[in-house]
Amino acid sequence: MNHSLKPWNTFGMQRNANQIVRANDARQLLSTWQSATKNDEPVLILGEGSNVLFLDDFAGTVIVNRIMGIDVKESADYWHLHVGAGENWHHLVQYTLEKGMPGLENLALIPGCAGSSPIQNIGAYGIELKHVCDYVDCIELATGTTQRLTAQQCRFGYRDSIFKHEYQGRFVIVAVGLRLSKSWQPVLSYGDLACLDPATVTARHVFDAVCHMRMTRLPDPNVNGNAGSFFKNPVIGSEDAQTFLAGWPAAPHYPQADGSVKLAAGWLIDQCQLKGFSVGGAAVHRQQALVLINQNNATSDDVVQLAHQVRQRVGEKFNVWLEPEVRFIGRTGEVSAVEAIA
Repeated sequence: MNHSLKPWNTFGMQRNANQIVRANDARQLLSTWQSATKNDEPVLILGEGSNVLFLDDFAGTVIVNRIMGIDVKESADYWHLHVGAGENWHHLVQYTLEKGMPGLENLALIPGCAGSSPIQNIGAYGIELKHVCDYVDCIELATGTTQRLTAQQCRFGYRDSIFKHEYQGRFVIVAVGLRLSKSWQPVLSYGDLACLDPATVTARHVFDAVCHMRMTRLPDPNVNGNAGSFFKNPVIGSEDAQTFLAGWPAAPHYPQADGSVKLAAGWLIDQCQLKGFSVGGAAVHRQQALVLINQNNATSDDVVQLAHQVRQRVGEKFNVWLEPEVRFIGRTGEVSAVEAIA
């Protein structure tokens, strides 16, 4: 158990695994998984480790998915991209803009790989993956059977998909199909993007604004380890929302199609004066309260205790209970993050 996971998680946690294998194609990934399983070893498949917290050493094999490649086809109205799961997401966004294919610019600088994007249904500044996803190619690990799921079959929800439920641990994503419309419409509803002029704005303007917002408000994982947004933005029912907004009319809130209302977790945490609050070596980021950082050689216990404190303070003040967006990984696999911090 001496293979360090520190380079493979953006939190920078010093944990080890029995074995780490970098898989460059589906066949290698599959054979590694099947041989570990045959030996009754736990297996974890990682992209760039940008959304995980290792609670312990991992008592098995970690497979790093590095299936690469970007293929582009055109139809009359769309660009169709077939993207290997191991491609870096931000590099993909840059690639599409350089090739004159807008549509992903709001999703710039989201850490991680393309193959992780459907699991979380990644989203930022008014766009989610589900708006541009055409299909997801995956392989059933036990049988090696390939399957192409349509976007509808992926059951995308807010930071959610089928890959967090019945497909979790059973299937691995090997490629993502994206469909970008040639009749581009800017999405300028969030943050500083609202200041841009819809009549003259270009996709490059949006990209630059998103990069500026993220770089000035979010910590650099190379300086302070982190996993981006630690908590999901809570979604509450319409009745609860009425009660909440009666007490906090200035709170940022975003009505959803089903009548529920999404709240801003960062705002809730900030209202509890928790920016800069620390437990051990872990702290709430001073610029963006939604991000927990590895400030000074934090242990995973420090992060868990900090997340517990944040959840308690917000829950007691607002009666809104935050849930982690980050996946918690124990000795043999993923564990319930909510239970870990409750």
